[in-house]
Amino acid sequence: MIESVFNLLADIGYNHPLHPAITHVPVGMIIGGFLFAIFSRPFKKPDLGKAAHYCYILALISVFPTILLGYMDWQHTFEGEWNLLIKVKFFLAAIMVILLSLAVKAGRQATASNKTIAIYFLCLAVAISLGYIGGELVYG
Repeated sequence: MIESVFNLLADIGYNHPLHPAITHVPVGMIIGGFLFAIFSRPFKKPDLGKAAHYCYILALISVFPTILLGYMDWQHTFEGEWNLLIKVKFFLAAIMVILLSLAVKAGRQATASNKTIAIYFLCLAVAISLGYIGGELVYG
């Protein structure tokens, strides 16, 4: 099934991995949401807190296709080989889903609390870690 998707894409001239193209959506939303939340407090702008919340909703929605395409690329490129970095990526992806769910729940109030900002920061740290490990997998 996975190979048929990659073969179909190759037939139309697309020979690149799928995961990197969509990875920017949740990562961008996490970074943007974190910055909106941080700036909402000193400038007393509740709309920035709302924007942060919406960013985390979109990050949570987009993390599922991102994980799916990462899984597909792993099967296609690495033939499903389990190594330490893949195991860490799977673990961190699960942590990311949990943290994003908590972030969406915590971010419902207009002004980001310390707890919400802490959760947003953890999401950011996990996103950075996932990106770093992905780079190590591909580029060594």
